[in-house]
This record gives sequence, C-alpha cells and structure tokens, in this order.
Amino acid sequence: MRVADYINVHKILVIPVVFGMMCYYDNFSTEAFVYFAMHGTYSLLWLLKGRLFPDKKFEQTQPLWIGILFIFLPLAGYYIAPYLLISRHLVLPPYLVGAAVALFTTGIFLHYVSDAQKHYTLTCRKGLITTGLFARTRNPNYLGEILIYLAYAMMAMHPLPFAVLGGWVFGFFIPNMRKKDRSLSRYKGFEAYRKHTGLLLPKLW
Repeated sequence: MRVADYINVHKILVIPVVFGMMCYYDNFSTEAFVYFAMHGTYSLLWLLKGRLFPDKKFEQTQPLWIGILFIFLPLAGYYIAPYLLISRHLVLPPYLVGAAVALFTTGIFLHYVSDAQKHYTLTCRKGLITTGLFARTRNPNYLGEILIYLAYAMMAMHPLPFAVLGGWVFGFFIPNMRKKDRSLSRYKGFEAYRKHTGLLLPKLW
C-alpha cells in the first residue's frame, strides 16, 4: 500500500470516530460540534486534495506492518484531543474557541493553498518556488498543518495533545524540512533564498 493509503484511512475514520465519541459520551455540546466540524472538514479537504493535487512523496509504497506501526498508529494519536474534549464534557471559554477557530482557519489556508501552489508550479516547471506563500517561509504547508493541530490541542485543554503534536513536529516535520533543504540546495539561488526565508516561521526582515 502507498503511504497515502495509510494516511487516507486515518482521515476517513475521523468523522465516524469523533461522532462515535459524541454518541458514546452523550456529548452534543457546541464545543463538541465545533471540534467535529473543524477536524471533519480538514479530513474531507485532505481527501479532496489527494484527488486534485496529490503529494508525490506519499506515493511510495510500504509493507503493511510498517504502514500500520509507523504511519497509521502514530496518526491515531491525533484522536486523543477529541477524546479528552468530548469525554470530559469540557465547557470552553469563548475566547479559546475563537482563538482555536482562527488558528484552524489560518492553518487550512496555509496548508492547502501552499500545497496547491507547489503542485501546479512544479507541473509547469521544476526548480525553486520563491514566490507566493513560499516567499518568506520555505515550508508554509507544514506551518499550516502545525497550526491546525495546535487548534485541536487547545480545545482539549490538556498537555497530552500538545505532546503528540510535539512528537510529530520534532520527529517528522523538522527532519523532513531539513531533508527538503538538502535536496533544494542543488538549485542555483538556493543559498540566497535560504537567507531571506525561515525554515518554518516566516522571516519578515
């Protein structure tokens, strides 16, 4: 199976798993539905993106045991946030809900717009992408994904989802960003581009 297949199974399960938690814990609060809408929408958009502008790095195949142990199960850690929110019937302060929605919306924009820009630019020509969302950060897609999951973690009001996100950031995202830099360094102009962009956060000066 492709790496994309293991990820897609996780995304497909988000809606039934989260709604199942809501039914099991009899929690149909505003907080539960806001989370359900956010995470469910993100997952549907991911599946749509996979059809319209798929990421080539997820096309490589992996044996079933590797896919389950090292892709699907680590991704299942993202179910912890909705469990903590829904099972404890949390009532969140309005400012926190507003902040989470704002982070989520910003993350969705960065993640999917930058992935679309990268896909369609590289379809037309190979080389560095130094304009648009890539003008100030070399990884706006990862930044967007981090903001999305940060929003989910905030709604859980518990340190465990932040630990899961930290594990993905330092165990997967940052190593992949470093690997990408090494690959892009073969292109002329990369060093100048690297100096006026951030690895993750936008460089504004």
